[in-house]
Amino acid sequence: MAFRARLDVRFGDIDHAGIVYYPRFLHYFHVALEEFFRDHLGRPYHRFLDEEQVGLPTVHLEIDFRNPLRFGDEIEVEVGVHEIGRTSIDWTYRVFKPEDLLAAEARIVTVALDMESFEKTPVPDWLRRALEEYRREEDP
Repeated sequence: MAFRARLDVRFGDIDHAGIVYYPRFLHYFHVALEEFFRDHLGRPYHRFLDEEQVGLPTVHLEIDFRNPLRFGDEIEVEVGVHEIGRTSIDWTYRVFKPEDLLAAEARIVTVALDMESFEKTPVPDWLRRALEEYRREEDP
């Protein structure tokens, strides 16, 4: 079963039309990623960055918006792993409104980056193993 982070749509997330301003979805995805690291992988994201000296900057993203979100909506952001390359991770995200109504879906590619040299580096072995196991859990 895929990991889902529960979030609330805040007043500061909406635009003049009363719906979530589209860049806020990127924030939701990153919050879900941080919670995935903490709750599923057992390692807070900031500790991963500090201890491993490896960052995961976004190098590509695609988002499709399906249904609007409004102030006060309780949402779930699902984190998936589509593919794990030597230095990259291809993540998927889906945002659900109540009753599992799909609000948005995204694909985000991150690259493992050595925080000192800013050069690509292999995905850490422990993370690769954990993500491969998670992929197997997602698609039994």
